Amino acid sequence: MNQKVEQNLRNVAIVGPYSSGKTTLLESILFVTKTITRKGSIKEGNTVSDSSPQARDRQMSVEVSVATAEYENINFTFLDCPGSVEFAQETDNALVGAGSAIIVCEAEVERVLTLAPLFKFLDDWKIPHLVFINKMDRSKNSFLEVLQAIKQVSSRPLVPQQYPIQKKGELIGYIDLVSEQAYHYHSGAPDDLVPLPENLREEEHLTREEMLETLADFDDHLLEELLEGVEPKQEEILQDLKQELGADQIVPVFFGIAEQDYGIRPLLNALVKEAPTPELTAARRGLKLQNQSETIVQVLKTYFTAQGGKLSLVRVWQGELKEGMLLNGVRPGGIYRLMGQQQQGIQVASAGEIVALGRLEGIQTGQTLTNSDKNIPDLPTAEKLQPVFALAIVPENRKDEVKISSAVAKLMEEDPSLQWEQNSDTKEVVLWGQGEIHLQVALDRLSRKYNLPLKTHLPQVPYQETIRKSTKSHGRYKHQSGGHGAFGDVYLDIKPLPRGEGFNFHQTIVGGVVPKQYIPGVETGVREYLVQGPLGFPVVDLEVTLTDGSYHSVDSSEQAFKQAARLAMSEGMPKCEPQLLEPILSVTVSAPNDFTAKVLQLVSGKRGQILGYEPIANWKGWDQVTAYIPQGEMQNFVVELRSLTLGVGFFNWEFDHLQEVPDKILAGVLATTNNGNNH
Repeated sequence: MNQKVEQNLRNVAIVGPYSSGKTTLLESILFVTKTITRKGSIKEGNTVSDSSPQARDRQMSVEVSVATAEYENINFTFLDCPGSVEFAQETDNALVGAGSAIIVCEAEVERVLTLAPLFKFLDDWKIPHLVFINKMDRSKNSFLEVLQAIKQVSSRPLVPQQYPIQKKGELIGYIDLVSEQAYHYHSGAPDDLVPLPENLREEEHLTREEMLETLADFDDHLLEELLEGVEPKQEEILQDLKQELGADQIVPVFFGIAEQDYGIRPLLNALVKEAPTPELTAARRGLKLQNQSETIVQVLKTYFTAQGGKLSLVRVWQGELKEGMLLNGVRPGGIYRLMGQQQQGIQVASAGEIVALGRLEGIQTGQTLTNSDKNIPDLPTAEKLQPVFALAIVPENRKDEVKISSAVAKLMEEDPSLQWEQNSDTKEVVLWGQGEIHLQVALDRLSRKYNLPLKTHLPQVPYQETIRKSTKSHGRYKHQSGGHGAFGDVYLDIKPLPRGEGFNFHQTIVGGVVPKQYIPGVETGVREYLVQGPLGFPVVDLEVTLTDGSYHSVDSSEQAFKQAARLAMSEGMPKCEPQLLEPILSVTVSAPNDFTAKVLQLVSGKRGQILGYEPIANWKGWDQVTAYIPQGEMQNFVVELRSLTLGVGFFNWEFDHLQEVPDKILAGVLATTNNGNNH
């Protein structure tokens, strides 16, 4: 593949918070590039991206959508990524393959904090990115105020490349800070060149000086020119912008009103002149594009389509991808360019392209694929997000129970941030995800795609129980019904163990009063009883010792001693002061330090024990709170945390220990549980 073709490819992810206007921006880009002749709208549900029923029902992106366009002889692939934090895994996985990203944000100072996790991810991965401030017609803040707010959440310096021209508070055009030429917008037509407004000369000059000084931090020659009062050439400024953006050292800033196509052309022109080529992106991942016999691709997203079955969205990192080529031993069923839900079959995809491959069975999102026999290392993948919200699921039709595991497995291929478990303690099937909307979308897919309607309820908390006191207990099982009878007789010592010790069984039988062959039956009977103790939950942290007993030479059996042991446990355990235990999770909450006080309040309100809080290393302005929180208090924790923190707060958790349930809430737990004492 020759160098020229590579230079003519760009792939760009469009990211930003929910409702910032990403899908509208892509629609305008496709219209301005004449890829589509009429713009769709989210309200009418006819945009190129967001074409799934789930996206249209909710008027929001729920998965990555792909569109291609050509502009100024550059072939662009755009990845429209979901903005909701509940679908962040989709965005993270797609960004791994992107050459650059446009962060779309609203022109509202109070909403800027929602950009922080995106900036952090892009900087951690060194993905070049620029900002497009959208909805400038609805802003209560000035451009410079919004710019100042964004500076607080970006670890890289911002470089505005435009200055707004307004008339009676309305955005009507911009000044290009590189060329110092002024333009007026026209909906549906190129921008008009106009004289630079006299009243803006001073502000424009100051903003341009700031832009040049930022660039001079990375270019000694430019610094010399500025110190000597020499006006740098436009070509030099553009070269600096391209170089520093490609190295993820600066963040260029643009603005506009995507709905009216305002600001789209300058944004596209910047992508043509400044966005990094595939060669630069591959080099950042340690790969070479030229003269490579090995083809290397990486799966960014998996779709299961109604028409064509499984589709794998891949980034071609190295070499050429050809029709019929074996990848990791699997032959794809075709190569496709995507345009929303439309597919166009192609024979070859070049390094740098993002295309879809049909029917890559057994291949997962994130996998590195190659046609080579060499042991090619796996490319890095986005971290898998830990689930934070759960629902127990039950099929509406009992006969559908057998379909659950295969349907959910396909769902998890499409969306790796979903998990499911069959909880051994509560006997429930539990679906885990990133929030309520995330799980509702998953349930909707199960119903529509796999004809598997499900009912849901909140999962039970896996309470357990233990004992506070020791006791001695006797159980005798005697049963006579013609022929052989059944007889078993045991004496047990039951005593508590320290927390976390589990269960121990001993025997101190002397003189064969319980023959050896029946002792396993006694242990089995005890263990079976412990599945559900006096309070109705599994019993832990106790020791049972078989101390004495008697048997009948004809009627005794292992089964009879098992029954005798159960009777002894049923008689003894209620005397041991049963105590309910709840699982306690170790939780780490991350949030901007503006919200730390609210997070501490939230944790305390959940019966949490705060262990401490401290600034997060390498993340300016963010704190981490560590705490122990009872699992029974965690069901809506993520919902409340997000509502307190503009949606950006998040947490990780793991089971830590069991702890006695406080008396004041014990009655409530026992009253609401479905268990209860069935002994």
